[in-house]
Amino acid sequence: MTITIHSSFLPHLDPDASLAFYRDVLGFEVRNDVGYEGMRWITVGPAEQPDTAIVLHPPGVGPGMTDDDRKALLEIIAKGSYFGANLAATDLDETFARLEAAGAEVVQEPVDQPYGLRDCAFRDPAGNLIRIQQVA
Repeated sequence: MTITIHSSFLPHLDPDASLAFYRDVLGFEVRNDVGYEGMRWITVGPAEQPDTAIVLHPPGVGPGMTDDDRKALLEIIAKGSYFGANLAATDLDETFARLEAAGAEVVQEPVDQPYGLRDCAFRDPAGNLIRIQQVA
C-alpha cells in the first residue's frame, strides 16, 4: 500500500489576496479556481509537484458548522494562530530575500534551529503561518 499527500487545505479570508500571494509571491501555479454561491476554492501548487496541492478555501463552510463555531474560527484565523504549511527550498536565503522583497509578511528570518533545520517563516494574507525549510 502506498499513501501520498495529495492536497492540504488552508483557509483564506480574501481569495484575491491569497491568490496573489501563492501565485505571484510563492510562484505556485493555479490548478483550479472554483466559485460557488459567492465563495471560492483555489487550488495551487508548485509546477514541479503536479500531484501535491494546497486548496485555499473559505473558512467555516461545511455541514454542522454553527454561527458560534464560525465566529470562533474567524477569530482564531484573524490572530494568525489557526493553521499553516511547511514548504522547502533549495536556497533558503535567496527564497527569503525574494519573498521579503515581494512584500510578504516576515515572521522569522532564516535561522539554524536547535533541532537541525534551517528555516524562515512568513504569514499569508489570511494569517496562515508558512514555514520554509532549507533542503540539501
